[in-house]
Amino acid sequence: MKGLAGKVAVVTGGASGIGEGIVRALAAEGARVMIADINEDAGRAVLESTDGELAYRHADVTSESAIERLVADTHSEFGGLDIMCNNAGALVPRGSILELTSDQFDFAIALLLRSVFYGIKHAGRAMAERGQGCIINTASTAGILPGGGPHIYAAAKAAVIHLTKSASLELGEKGVRVNCVCPGGVATNLVLDALGADASATQGLHDAMGTMRPLGRATTPDDLGQAVAFLASDCAAAITGQSLTVDAGEVTGILWSKQAVK
Repeated sequence: MKGLAGKVAVVTGGASGIGEGIVRALAAEGARVMIADINEDAGRAVLESTDGELAYRHADVTSESAIERLVADTHSEFGGLDIMCNNAGALVPRGSILELTSDQFDFAIALLLRSVFYGIKHAGRAMAERGQGCIINTASTAGILPGGGPHIYAAAKAAVIHLTKSASLELGEKGVRVNCVCPGGVATNLVLDALGADASATQGLHDAMGTMRPLGRATTPDDLGQAVAFLASDCAAAITGQSLTVDAGEVTGILWSKQAVK
């Protein structure tokens, strides 16, 4: 099934991790995909290893002019824009709320929240002119449950969820849907770096993340890609302003161990 055939998508942070999973899922459904990232080597590697019609642009999502140019370049490359995935993220400062600096706060908010605002603003303008489109933001379960991530990260992701809902109210009447996905723990290189581990620990981390989840598994970039492909498709034509949690049941509750219930 090619449910997105003829559609044009942008995926920020598309060179690795969840973004790469989104790129591959959209391309598999027939979308033409613009990969946006600051890691050119990784971005071009995804482009060359993915079947379909794809392109790459270097884009610093903390720069409004870069996002504006990205939207324009996508129109020039593919003739339009139907799907905007504001996904880019990176390691942000961790530590005690008593020790974090204002510079650290500003960096994290610029990367995780302001970039989403830019993406909604400029993609939304282009989509509103055509009277159709779909914007999908990457939030996190950390934005739902306190303690699910570092202080500023969690606050930024909670704001992404609320901004998604707020933007959907305005843009809906212009034919533009706005939703977000909330990943649970995903064993990406980003998480491994945060834990001070290397890629060899990926499977162990994935297994550990799944231990206390109702489905007994962690989520993967492919899981997120499939969720985004669904939200971008006509199957979700009546869905807007929603946060879709993709977490193997993480935020539903913590399982008792088998030993505890004996």
